[in-house]
Amino acid sequence: MNLTPKQQMLAGELYQANDPELVAERRHAKQLCHRYNQEPVDLNRAVLAELLGRETDAHIEAPFRCDYGYNIQLGRNFYANYNLTVLDCAPVTIGDNVFVAPNVVLSAAGHPVEVEPRVAGWEFARPIHIGDNVWLGAGVLVLPGVTIGAGTTIGAGSVVTRDIPAGVVAVGNPCRVIRTL
Repeated sequence: MNLTPKQQMLAGELYQANDPELVAERRHAKQLCHRYNQEPVDLNRAVLAELLGRETDAHIEAPFRCDYGYNIQLGRNFYANYNLTVLDCAPVTIGDNVFVAPNVVLSAAGHPVEVEPRVAGWEFARPIHIGDNVWLGAGVLVLPGVTIGAGTTIGAGSVVTRDIPAGVVAVGNPCRVIRTL
């Protein structure tokens, strides 16, 4: 059975992101993000619900950007400060009471390190999971396939390349645990 590029993307396989269906879905998400970023705060909640495919009590300061929207699951009482970017080629699941500082990137998207497949346009995506009660400091970058445990704080400027357990403070590039909470 041949999978479509979208099915390959969602299954975590290598896929071609320039597939017309995926391009159209990203274009639609960009249009909704643009509307979200232009609307008054009291009106952009409806645009966010349309983008995510469900109602949410989340508050995301504009500007906000994402690839698809439908792969983002936000828990209750989510807050993101300015300039959140979510590359949601795979599911990005965020728990309750998560707070995100400015300029954070959650990137479920990646590219092969080998030159030939990367130049040929192949990509991959791995889910990101962020537990309840997490704080991501300013400028944090979370890479594909990472899980951050509940109650954890990630320090500003950290690059999270691997899983971080629950109830810790982790910082740096690469991000590593410096103490237990």
